[in-house]
Amino acid sequence: MLSWQKSSYSSGNGSSNCVEVATSPDGVVHFRESDRPTDVALTARPTWAQFLAHLKRNP
Repeated sequence: MLSWQKSSYSSGNGSSNCVEVATSPDGVVHFRESDRPTDVALTARPTWAQFLAHLKRNP
């Protein structure tokens, strides 16, 4: 079973819609929209790290 996490920025804003992320034991990153929990996308950990780095550089 995956342990889903969401950003602390998602809580308290009156909306339950946010991106949730989980990493499986084999290192695959799973992400989904909280209001559509059965629609899950997968990516490799290095790709996810590049994506996050891009977001931090280009907010």
